[in-house]
Amino acid sequence: MNPERSLLLVGATDETVAKAKRLGLHVVLLQHPTKTSAEQQRLADHVEVVDYTRWELVEPLVKRLWDRPGFAAAVSITEPGLENAARVNDLFALGGTGYEVTRRFRDKALMRAHLAGLDADAVRARLLRGREDLDAFGETCGYPFIVKPTDATAGIGVYRLDGPADADRVWAGVRRLSGTRTDRVSTLLLLQDFLMEEYLEGPEYSVESFSCAGRHVVIAVTEKFTDRTHFAELAHAVPARIDTAVEEEVRAAVTGFLDRLGVRDGVCHTEIRIGARGPRVIESHNRIAGDAITDLVHSVYGIDTVTLALAAPFGLAERLPDRPEAHGGAAVRSVVGRPGDVVDSIDGAAEAQALADVLAVRISAEPGETVRPLRDNWDRLGLVAVTGEDTTAALRRGAALVGDVVKVRLRSSEGRLGLAQAAPVSDGAVRQA
Repeated sequence: MNPERSLLLVGATDETVAKAKRLGLHVVLLQHPTKTSAEQQRLADHVEVVDYTRWELVEPLVKRLWDRPGFAAAVSITEPGLENAARVNDLFALGGTGYEVTRRFRDKALMRAHLAGLDADAVRARLLRGREDLDAFGETCGYPFIVKPTDATAGIGVYRLDGPADADRVWAGVRRLSGTRTDRVSTLLLLQDFLMEEYLEGPEYSVESFSCAGRHVVIAVTEKFTDRTHFAELAHAVPARIDTAVEEEVRAAVTGFLDRLGVRDGVCHTEIRIGARGPRVIESHNRIAGDAITDLVHSVYGIDTVTLALAAPFGLAERLPDRPEAHGGAAVRSVVGRPGDVVDSIDGAAEAQALADVLAVRISAEPGETVRPLRDNWDRLGLVAVTGEDTTAALRRGAALVGDVVKVRLRSSEGRLGLAQAAPVSDGAVRQA
């Protein structure tokens, strides 16, 4: 192995390892015991199975790997691996994003505190320490406001308080979740602290960007559809149906935010709402987006953010135009069912995946599972990602695919069979921002 062409990859999917190899890189993979696969063992040049979220285990291991086989860059594009990849960058002075900046992205309370000193329009926020803090924050900042974990993903543990009467319910939920694992699939993230913050009005969007030596390129603005009560993500659509002036405001808001956070290199996924005061950041992540948004962006813009993240440290990333041009549209639709029903059977996923306009079909539900109330992304039954001649067409095509081709049959407690459907969203031609 040539250390100058070797990448230390902290956590990865099979696809991520394959893309690194297609770039001609040697891959030294740190993989969590719950995430290993035969394909990764086959593709990677060196694999170490370790809980890569624990620095006390990672540090001595990477010191040994630095000597042999060696590596020139450390990268993670998965949330649980970001902080320790950053620590490796700092430990060996590899460049890239270091721990201080990464922690600002990962810790939502730290992000808010950092921005409060730099931005006159910063979102008001405060750590939640006790039940009385909920009343105090409501009195000071008004209602509604949000309570959420400082360190979590997928909409887990997010609550909206519309008035003082909600405080007991929310505090009980916080007490129940504190100290538990956030991800019901891999349990890699631990819920600890919670944050209270001002509720941002307006439709929600996400912004996919790539930074190189401090130059930030907004690749795509994605429409994001969530339920106002539980915040589970119901759909995504690219490109966002907003006018040019609003898009320019979004670009300026996000690039300014990235400058204030201190990021200079790599991919970022930033979530915003556009209200009466313009675009304001909900949160951001110095990694790729989830929910197949990377597939939507690749389809519409021809830009693979996974490959960009892997290629950039080696000088292999393409220089992007300031305003990437969209070609067509693409959308993700979430698959949902009635709470309490039981998954009876699943058909059509392979047939749908083979269709020319289908980018991805991911059904996480399995026969025998009970449909849970929709509280966060892990409560969905799956998703489909499709293309269309424009954004509206893609949203409608995704909804039609669920039920027509992808058939998740559900059985009620009375024994009646029905089909899961795409979560309902507005697919009108223009979403008012």
